[in-house]
Amino acid sequence: GRPCAIFCHGSSRQATMQCLRGLRALASPVRCTATMQTRGMTKDQMDHSPLHPWSGSSMPPLRITEMGSEILQNPLYNKGTAFSYPERDRLRIRGLIPPRRIGWDIQKEKVLKTLRSLSSDLSRNTYLASVQDNNETLFHALLVDNMEYLAPIIYTPTVGEACKQFGYRFRRPRGMYISSEDKGHMHSIVANWPQPRVQVIVVTDGSRILGLGDLGAYGMGIPIGKLALYCAAGGIAPHRVLPVQLDFGTDNEELKKDPFYTGILAPRVKGEAYFELVDEFMDAIRHRFPNVFVQFEDFSSNVAYEILRYYRDDLCSTRAQGRDPVCCFNDDIQGTGAVTLAGVMSGLVSKGETPEALSHQRILVAGAGSAGCGVAMMLAQGMMKQGLTADQAHANFVLMDNIGPLTKSRAASLNHQQSRFCRSDLKEGMSLVEVIKEFKPTLLLGLSATAGIFTQEVCEEMLVHNERPFIFPLSNPTAKAEVTAENAFKWTKGQAIFASGSPFGQVTMEDGTVKNPSQCNNMFLFPGIGLAAAVLNIKQITDDMLYQASIAVVNSLTQEDRDAGRVYPEVSKIRDVSLNVAVAVGKVAIQSGMSKLYGPEHALHLRQIIGSKMYYPAYVPLVPRAGMHDN
Repeated sequence: GRPCAIFCHGSSRQATMQCLRGLRALASPVRCTATMQTRGMTKDQMDHSPLHPWSGSSMPPLRITEMGSEILQNPLYNKGTAFSYPERDRLRIRGLIPPRRIGWDIQKEKVLKTLRSLSSDLSRNTYLASVQDNNETLFHALLVDNMEYLAPIIYTPTVGEACKQFGYRFRRPRGMYISSEDKGHMHSIVANWPQPRVQVIVVTDGSRILGLGDLGAYGMGIPIGKLALYCAAGGIAPHRVLPVQLDFGTDNEELKKDPFYTGILAPRVKGEAYFELVDEFMDAIRHRFPNVFVQFEDFSSNVAYEILRYYRDDLCSTRAQGRDPVCCFNDDIQGTGAVTLAGVMSGLVSKGETPEALSHQRILVAGAGSAGCGVAMMLAQGMMKQGLTADQAHANFVLMDNIGPLTKSRAASLNHQQSRFCRSDLKEGMSLVEVIKEFKPTLLLGLSATAGIFTQEVCEEMLVHNERPFIFPLSNPTAKAEVTAENAFKWTKGQAIFASGSPFGQVTMEDGTVKNPSQCNNMFLFPGIGLAAAVLNIKQITDDMLYQASIAVVNSLTQEDRDAGRVYPEVSKIRDVSLNVAVAVGKVAIQSGMSKLYGPEHALHLRQIIGSKMYYPAYVPLVPRAGMHDN
């Protein structure tokens, strides 16, 4: 950034001019042959120039305030044995780590070797947590390079068991813990967070963790796991994310007896007092991080919709003058719905139809909680985008709970979201098989958190009415899946279009054909949505953004994916999928005036803009801030 002079001392005029032409060519951001020629330098001249592009690292250094052992204790900066010798001197860590420099590749090899030596995914999850607590860069690099292997370990299905043992496994705090005892002090508590420019927050109250119910403060494993995926899959830098646990008590009596439980031993706060606590937290977040993207995660159905509606629809700003809206998203409601929509449209393409055939589908949803209703609403909105009215779209659905289908006779006991899908043509208390026989659905979706309810009779009945039935058991973790991939394919004679919430391995049929189950995983959506929100400073995540995000996932599949029977891309391609989703969401944000930073003039280059902002884990040179050497 400083002006400089170069003296080619002792050279002829001709050599000096050749030297300067070479420097000008190297300074150009685009070093193509055409550029060289327009600058008066042919490719042949460039090949014979004494100056060539430097082959070393051009990564700018990061200036830090920590010194000595403080660096080794900070996972954002620690490189373990990979610090260069000049770094060890200038950062005052020479002698604090072993003398031999063991670099990046061997560090990754060591972690992978250790992981493969462990006997269970839970122990692998614990070990990876220790790696993350020690060296964030190494942790996220391993995820990027081994996403297909590691994603099920750091998130579903392993994260459910990890949450159940969170207190026993707890070693080092990560994120923020805000309890009902902090009422009236949340602004000052949020100010304690050391990073000033947080872009993405994942927050839970632990009231409905996956299919495991109320896990109270043990739910913190969910935001931590989600944000690991935001960093590795979505390209959000680790110091820009914040996991939050809202500890407003628990009604799980077993937790209260657990000597290792990390939460407060009080009944869960409910009603108006609960919403006041949530609003105080959101107000504190709004003031400390005005452009943050907030993801609500695993809130119970009785509060999830109200919280999302209040903040998404800007009711918070209209009811309290002077408060800015918060860009927010509920992954259980919106994310699960949008990624399921993508899988359904992708499956239609694999059947030889088009995504527009969505409006002709008949959909049976087993599970009428927040996730089940969210999926149904997202699919219904997709149908409305294709020309159906709201009534026509809702008529294509049957939602069931443990009592039976949602019917008009039960309307008084149902919430607003459930009542949209009430039917008058089905009897109360009908079984799943009875509903399939009468309704004849083309899609069967499981969001019931009840293992095994898609029995052989259920799957065979789906095949009676469909040449290729959709069977999506979406409940997590694996132990809660409505049917396994093996049984779904076996009971439908290999004809099922299958996707599940947790991963299943390949299935070999009796005739030797191999089926590749797809995972209907929200990680195909939420990292890209968060990336777009962070880069463009989006004001609100709209339904149109979610629809276009679903289309982006569909378009991310290759013909090779479809030939292998997949309805979602391979997990190993997740960063490309996230970029596609972010671009799709960003374009809608620009078109609708929802971006605070970018306008229509940037739409053409949006992929380059977003791609250039994606974090990629690598060791950055570290230097002390000016004055840090003074003692």
